[in-house]
Parts: sequence; structure tokens; C-alpha cells
Amino acid sequence: MANIKDIAKMAGVSVTTVSRVINNHPYVSFEKREAVLRAIEVSKYEKNINAVHLSKGKTFLIGIAIPFSNHPFFALIVEGIANEALNNNYKLVLFQTNYEEFREIEALDMLKQKQIDALIICSRICQWDTIDAYLDYGPIIFCEDTRDKKVSSIFMDHYKSFSKALEYLHYKGHRKVGICVGRRTGANGEQRILAYRDFLNKINEPFESEYIFSDCYDFENGEEIVQRLINMINPPSALLVSSDQVAAGIVTCSKEKRISIPHELAIIGFDNQPIAKIMNITTIEIPLVEMGRKLFLRAINNKNISQEEISVKLVERLTV
Repeated sequence: MANIKDIAKMAGVSVTTVSRVINNHPYVSFEKREAVLRAIEVSKYEKNINAVHLSKGKTFLIGIAIPFSNHPFFALIVEGIANEALNNNYKLVLFQTNYEEFREIEALDMLKQKQIDALIICSRICQWDTIDAYLDYGPIIFCEDTRDKKVSSIFMDHYKSFSKALEYLHYKGHRKVGICVGRRTGANGEQRILAYRDFLNKINEPFESEYIFSDCYDFENGEEIVQRLINMINPPSALLVSSDQVAAGIVTCSKEKRISIPHELAIIGFDNQPIAKIMNITTIEIPLVEMGRKLFLRAINNKNISQEEISVKLVERLTV
């Protein structure tokens, strides 16, 4: 493949002149420009975009690390990021981690090697001591509360939102309340469980470990939860579920098992996904597309460390 020196030799001009023609510099004579363009056509020369990026110090690529690509929560965040990337002429590199640390480190290594300009981590698996080693290589933006860290984030306060939903269930007369979460570990999962413990202390109810259902991500998990409820001697009368997909599985399976909702089992979901609207599930609405948009803008304009909390709201429907 021809390079810029080959083009200069073929056209009988300097390398500087070839560079000016390639980059549409105005100060090149008509004759020299035509000679360079003919040489480019004959040699089928293509500009080395990596070299251009290296010279500019930017790749115009933003990395996104998500645990699952098929989960609506992360899909909507990515939608917001992608929309704003399009508006700013950036492209995206998607890393699906499956909550495997080495995959997240692969994304961090790409930032270190300057293959991407910034990295957005939508749900972190690496410990902070690992993350800290990469902070000097470029912007890393998080979807969790990082107010105690020197990194930027756009986040929902999971403690506050869980507390609000739990108090609403208590207001509706429920004392035996269970929760369904994804991971027990991780910043968001820990905040949710802490909110649950504090809620129980506040209403003077004992902590029941079997009332916490973890590893709940999709519709099928909701069916599994209902089966576990049926086998309990003293099941909860209400569930706060951290995913509308899981909540939909619970509602569907409950109807099949003739469990009355909300009279025997009240449900609050999370995200206000279309399935929650279709099935009239009470839920916590999170502006995920807007969250994604702000994550992208923070990634390309991360001059100062900042954290921004996204507001959420309760959308009451027929399951409470």
C-alpha cells in the first residue's frame, strides 16, 4: 500500500505538499495539486486514519462498559449515549462484561492505550484500587454515586429511591415487605440493601434474609420468585423489584397461580419500561435516556470532576 512518501515521489513534489493536498490546504498551486491527486488515484492511496487520530490526540471513540446488552435498563442508557454521540460526530465501542472483571479491564486497557478517548462504566465490577490505576489515562465516567471519590458520575441515588418506594408500600399498609435485586454486591446493590435494613428498623420489623431475592434480572427470574413465595410459610405481602422485567414475570406468574395482585401481593417495579405501562405495574421512573445523554457529555467535557444526581419519581398503577 502506498504511503505519503510514495505519493510525493510519484508526483514530483515534497511530502509537505502532499500533506497539504490531502488535508485541503489552500496554498498549493493548481499544477502540483493535480499531480498529487493523479498519484493518489493511480496508487489507490488511503489516508491512515490512525495516524490522523494520533496527530490530533483524539480517536473520536467513546467506550461503554455494560454487563448485559439485552437488558432494557442498559439499552436505554446506551440509546441516550448513542444519540448524543451522533450529534457530536463520535462513534462508540461497546464492551459487554457479563460482570467479569477481566472484560472490564480490557476496556480500561483500551483507554490506557489511547484507543478510545473516554470510558463510560454503566455498572462496575472492578474494585476501586484497580480503577484508580487508570484515572490518569483519560476520563472514566460512572453510573453510581461517586461523591466520596475523585471521579465523575451521573447517577441515581439507589438508597433514596428504594427508601421512597418502601415507605410507600408501608403507607399502603404493608409490613412484611421483600425486595428483589440484581447483585447483592456492588455500590448500587449495597445501597439498596442498606435502605431495606434501615426501613425495617424504622418500622420495627425483623430482618428476614429469605425476603431478599437476588440475581434477579429478567422475566424468567420473576417466575422463579413466585414459586419461592408459594413455598414460604410466611411470605411477604409486598415486593419492591429493581427491574420491570422481573416485576412483569412476577405479575404474570402470580395470575397463573391465582395469587391476587395487589390484594395478596403488591408489586413496585423499577425503570418504567413499556412492559410496566402495558401491564399496569406501579414503578419508579428513571430518565435513562437522559442519563445516557449526560454521561456522554460528561465523557467528552470532563475538565472538572463532578457528580450529578438524576431525579426519579413513583408512577402509581394497579399493582399496589
